[in-house]
Amino acid sequence: MRKDARLCPHCGKAIKGYRNPFPTVDIIIEIASGSYDPVSRGKKKGIVLIKRKNPPYGWALPGGFVDYGESLESAAQREAREETSLKVELKYQLGAYSDPPRDPRQHTISVVFVAGATENPGLQTMRKTPASLTPILFLNTWHLIMEGSSKTI
Repeated sequence: MRKDARLCPHCGKAIKGYRNPFPTVDIIIEIASGSYDPVSRGKKKGIVLIKRKNPPYGWALPGGFVDYGESLESAAQREAREETSLKVELKYQLGAYSDPPRDPRQHTISVVFVAGATENPGLQTMRKTPASLTPILFLNTWHLIMEGSSKTI
């Protein structure tokens, strides 16, 4: 028997272990650029992307794993703060995404939130409008951005 096997507290037999997807959060953080947009008659908006330091490398939405005992909302705010130094206000939950091959490292279930921030992103982040993004981002980011930009509150 494996040392890490769990035992039934009633009969003492080994309990079969199951593999489950890991819960994660991603955050589409909308920011105002400060410059005027004649089309919308307001401030131009963009989103915050982070440059990944670990594989798979590239630009991605801020996000990460949900800690044990943590709510999805708290995880989204924590990850946004850790990865961008921004305090965010969650607007709404965009959706949940669970296609097994979308994360090459392991099977995850990602709950995506749309949030707002009025602060300027730090040096480790990048702001672009959805129209200028290229669909090469990790975890189907392009799909999430386009889905998020089509919803209204």
